[in-house]
Amino acid sequence: MHSFITAAALVASASVCLAAPTRLLGRSTFKIEQVAVGKVFKSGPVAMMKTYNKYAKVGAVAPSAVVAAAAAAQSGEVTATPEQYDESYLCPVTVGSQTLNLDFDTGSADLWVFSTLTPSSESSGHTLYNPQTSGQIESGSTWNISYGDGSGAAGDVYADTVVVGGVTATSQAVEAATSVSAQFQQDTNNDGLLGLAFSSINTVSPSPQNTFFDTVKSSLAKALFTADLKAGAAGSYDFGYIDNSKYTGAITYVPVSTTNGFWEFTAGGYSVGTSNGTSGSIGDAIADTGTSLLYLPTSVVAAYYKQVQGATNDQTQGGYVFDCSTTLPDFHVAIGGKVFTVPGSYINFSPGTNGGSQCFGGIQANTGLGFTIFGDVFLKSVFAVFDQTQSSPRLGFAEQ
Repeated sequence: MHSFITAAALVASASVCLAAPTRLLGRSTFKIEQVAVGKVFKSGPVAMMKTYNKYAKVGAVAPSAVVAAAAAAQSGEVTATPEQYDESYLCPVTVGSQTLNLDFDTGSADLWVFSTLTPSSESSGHTLYNPQTSGQIESGSTWNISYGDGSGAAGDVYADTVVVGGVTATSQAVEAATSVSAQFQQDTNNDGLLGLAFSSINTVSPSPQNTFFDTVKSSLAKALFTADLKAGAAGSYDFGYIDNSKYTGAITYVPVSTTNGFWEFTAGGYSVGTSNGTSGSIGDAIADTGTSLLYLPTSVVAAYYKQVQGATNDQTQGGYVFDCSTTLPDFHVAIGGKVFTVPGSYINFSPGTNGGSQCFGGIQANTGLGFTIFGDVFLKSVFAVFDQTQSSPRLGFAEQ
């Protein structure tokens, strides 16, 4: 899930996939590369609030402290220049005749974009899709994404040609925004979302539409895609093949439950610090490239920050904070019998909302979400495979 960005906080780096040079491996595989392009600071509480908003439709309720801290950040009253920051991963996608920078999001299933139908007061700074010159409306179909705090977007649905990395989907459902709330408007690098969860949770009414991946997967060499995200650097998404040069060791696969429409799997035990021996069980979790942070059960989060000197669960900032100069311990988690490590440096997400010397943690409690979410703080530390080549979907993880 993608962070809502405040206008006053445009100071850390965002990344955008670069279409050229795109390496097309035959007709059934393709690769998307990302390059850094500008700077966007991502507020921790705002990123948390975005996650709660995203999962509100399945019952997530943000704690009052998070709501208050995010509201303060969204007002533009607090600014900071982070030393550590998380990137927003955007890729060029040709929709009709226009190329847009879209966020590839394994935690949602809608391809929605800013459009010429979006009021100019809501679309300033964004590249716009023009359905009136290149699209054909799906008669009677609309979409409306709304969240518990009143944010959201809505619009009409068109069938159009969508091209990603040299692979073309014809008659792809494209959700053209006719209204977009302020939280989405403010990140002008981002022109919309390309959902990569399961089509069952697509929000088009009266009939849910297929995701881009579901549309093209039968034409790929293999019905899978991989995410090779990086910390502080450009990464890539590959479709239809696994690039063996991007990981070391073996890929560990775990089964996926599609009951809730997400890439949902079971995470095992965990540990904090120098030992990677694990104990306990984290349980059900979602692999979500569109969520910035790593949201874990309260007991796991408390155990982590117990090892961080001076860390506090600051209600005014909506989560755990610590002195920015602190060297954070690594976090280890067992998945499918293999232990994966999130470096402590990745867990320093951004400066706190009150500025000064405090930083906001990249590990936070999943209170009110209803799910444990393995967002980019975790995914940047692994090579991830989203695989539908078997009779049932599976997730693969390997060391980068």
